[in-house]
Amino acid sequence: MLSKKTKYGLKALTYIARKESDSPVLISEIAKQEHISQKFLESILLTLRKNGFLGSKKGKGGGYYLIKEPEEINMASVIRVLEGPIAMLPCVSLNFYEKCDDCPDEESCAVHGLMIEVRDNTLRVLENKTLADFK
Repeated sequence: MLSKKTKYGLKALTYIARKESDSPVLISEIAKQEHISQKFLESILLTLRKNGFLGSKKGKGGGYYLIKEPEEINMASVIRVLEGPIAMLPCVSLNFYEKCDDCPDEESCAVHGLMIEVRDNTLRVLENKTLADFK
């Protein structure tokens, strides 16, 4: 299940991408239009800025703006930054792999096989969807 942080991050990125103008968008505008707490949104947008999705401008006419084209921002990368691993179990994660303590043999584990299939199908969808698909 997606956290509110990730859901709101996706909504904020989509809102910014839909703007016709290249001028920065105020946090207060995004928060109001998307019904997100402004304080919570500030933290989310800062994370997205630190991870290379957004730029920011201070002062009059300031706010947040995309620093990549919407077509270059795939959903898998955004979710990994905001949520962490996409895989449901650490033993099937591509980027955050950890062996399960309670499983002596991943190859014969029925849950492991199922979760690989879930991971692969989830990644197929998320890696092929970009911010441009939601504009």
